[in-house]
Amino acid sequence: MNKKEILIGFIVGIIANTIGTLAYILLFSEFGIMETFEAALAQGHLGSLLALGAILNLVAFFGFLRIRRDNRARGVLIATIITALIIVYYKMF
Repeated sequence: MNKKEILIGFIVGIIANTIGTLAYILLFSEFGIMETFEAALAQGHLGSLLALGAILNLVAFFGFLRIRRDNRARGVLIATIITALIIVYYKMF
């Protein structure tokens, strides 16, 4: 198992999640980025916002599988699982 490849996949997963979240905010929110994050935090919707951003991880995951970079796909999966744990944390507390 090549840990460098998994790390690259993890970084791609985090970046894809960030880009997905920001794209959702820019396309569908009436407010700016910080105002949307503050409103989502105040209303308890930050987990939902992160989940919508994680949809872009699907593209990265299946893209890596298609070009046979299984360890990078594994890194994206790890990033997605960590995002899911963060979402559960925000939903529970």
